Amino acid sequence: IITKPLQPAFQARPASTQENLAVNSHTTIAFGTEVFDVNSDFASNTFTAPVTGKYMLTASIYFNNLDISSNYYIIQLVTSNRNYDKLVDTSSRDEDETYSTYSISALADMDASDTVYVNIFVSAGAAQADISTGSFFTGILVA
Repeated sequence: IITKPLQPAFQARPASTQENLAVNSHTTIAFGTEVFDVNSDFASNTFTAPVTGKYMLTASIYFNNLDISSNYYIIQLVTSNRNYDKLVDTSSRDEDETYSTYSISALADMDASDTVYVNIFVSAGAAQADISTGSFFTGILVA
């Protein structure tokens, strides 16, 4: 087992709150602050795999103002090969959620030049949900 100085790894966070997510459409989450980006493979909210391999990808989305009228929210890791979805069912809520954090992770097979970014889909309700700067998106080549 070895680590190499340019082994791909990144962590990014939103630079500011992304407010009032659109309803019934996919919204790409803006990760404008790179905490670290070994090998410089993360840009414009997207990680591009420099080599073929298995990548551990995670996203933790800190929401503000989830609407009780929404049917559900889907957090997606969108890769060139497939999407990985996390369904957040809001139908059992009895009021708007002021703060909530939901996470998703996947061990994804990626070829060189494949990409991944984070998407949110809001089903119905009001366009009031926000993505806080407490959110993050990470990835690392593991094999």
